[in-house]
Amino acid sequence: MDSEVRVGDRVVRYSVYGSVDGSSAMSFGGSPSTRWKRPDAVRAISQSGLWMVIPDRPGYGGSTRQPGRTIASVVEDARALADSLGWDRFAVSGGSGGGPHALACAALLPDRVTRCAVSGSNAPPIVDDPEPTDDDEAADPRRNRTSWLAARGEHHLRPLLEDTARRIMAGIEAGGPEIPPDPLSPGPSAPPARDDPSAMARLTATFVTSHDGWVDDHVAFARDWGFLLGDLRVPVSIWYGSADERAAKYADILASEIPHAERIPYTGGHIPPPAAYRDLLRWLGGRLGG
Repeated sequence: MDSEVRVGDRVVRYSVYGSVDGSSAMSFGGSPSTRWKRPDAVRAISQSGLWMVIPDRPGYGGSTRQPGRTIASVVEDARALADSLGWDRFAVSGGSGGGPHALACAALLPDRVTRCAVSGSNAPPIVDDPEPTDDDEAADPRRNRTSWLAARGEHHLRPLLEDTARRIMAGIEAGGPEIPPDPLSPGPSAPPARDDPSAMARLTATFVTSHDGWVDDHVAFARDWGFLLGDLRVPVSIWYGSADERAAKYADILASEIPHAERIPYTGGHIPPPAAYRDLLRWLGGRLGG
């Protein structure tokens, strides 16, 4: 179900998945992403016992852009969305670039957030040093060129992201799948995304329609996040793939700063395969450890 909520003079668009009788959860997509989830993710949510809402952050999917937003700015939208759904308490999750936004809600809404799961999440970057090299980034992913450019302004960053989007869509036009295959999670070959109207709608919303949300996410990552990782007191799990060395290093950093955080590796890459995603959803609902 697609809907929207007004936050001041802005509109936040969102989709709801799962059962209205399930445990309430809010999930934040990666950078970039869309509120429209792939069929396998929809099935997993439907089977999880969760009632999950996925908003598009400002600048994505028709949600009004919010120039100058910080990571902590998401809390205003999360509170308004939860209020509109009648939720007093809810869990939060975030994948990749959605991770910091989930952590912000957990830190700044401690009376409402029950638990927080992040997968492949980044940590606050280091942007004051000279422009990082590939070797610098390999040693410490906080020293990455994308964040370094973002800290110097949108006009430095946007061309890089636009070029990335063009290359991704060129691969799709050449017959590539919506999601690149994960060598550690073998399965049937995915069909060309260009033959699937729903997949193309998701890809177009993510990589073609607008890059504003993507740009603003990275600018926000490169600024003060508006909260301290050490402020988190709710249960936190940090998920990462065995083949995702970058995420594993970020997991070490996050776990060292977030009190009582639990690191949970899974077999796979940056995007959790179905089995790991189902486990994450069970943890979010309080039915897997934690």
